[in-house]
Amino acid sequence: IFTVCFSVGYSVVALNHVIDFKEKKQEIIKPVSPSELFPSLPIVQGTSKRIKVLTRLTLVVSDPSHCNLLRSTSANIRLYDIIAVFPKTEKLFHIACTTLDVDLVCINVTEKLPFYFRRPPVNMAIDRGIYFELLYTPAIKDSTMRRYTISNAISLMQICKGKVSCQSENKPLELRGPYDVANLGLLFGLSEGEAKAAVSTNCRATMLHGETRKSACGVVYTVKKPRKVEEEETAVPACKKAKTQA
Repeated sequence: IFTVCFSVGYSVVALNHVIDFKEKKQEIIKPVSPSELFPSLPIVQGTSKRIKVLTRLTLVVSDPSHCNLLRSTSANIRLYDIIAVFPKTEKLFHIACTTLDVDLVCINVTEKLPFYFRRPPVNMAIDRGIYFELLYTPAIKDSTMRRYTISNAISLMQICKGKVSCQSENKPLELRGPYDVANLGLLFGLSEGEAKAAVSTNCRATMLHGETRKSACGVVYTVKKPRKVEEEETAVPACKKAKTQA
């Protein structure tokens, strides 16, 4: 799967550890370091940079008591770069949007949702910097799931103002490149700009939100702005200009 990700143009990949509390003996373990799995990370296609590998924790919650683990200050939870929650009921969706310290709220697209998206919790999640995630692979492999995926996605898009990102399952044949996923976003009710953001800037914002959550304060990134030729000429002293022209 990672080889395919590199070849289709992705520069960042997250190792996802899923915990479903319906299953017994589920514990949050320490994330595996990418350096242990990949001694030498491959180069991103078309660039000279190596791919970046993150760690992600996804919790599938079906009862309010499952949320207590996220509220606790677990040492292992803080080691993950991205934390996502998959609420199964309307009450848990409201809790995830308003109180839980997470980076992503996952939306079920394989069946008809048992509740409607309401504007107040969605708006609060947006104000807190939380994004919503849609799994696009069911829309590729099954006609019934495609209908549910498009229906649920459109219902969410009418409220969330395009604050979404897209995810693929761990199957190479169902993985699509960034441009193909952006085109699928048009079917989900996204505009062209929102569809491109779902596979680019929204993903970066989620990463930065995770870093902010881990630091408990904030993250500042500085970018060097390229100088124009005219600015460089005006910055040169007049005496040096004269010597150069002579």
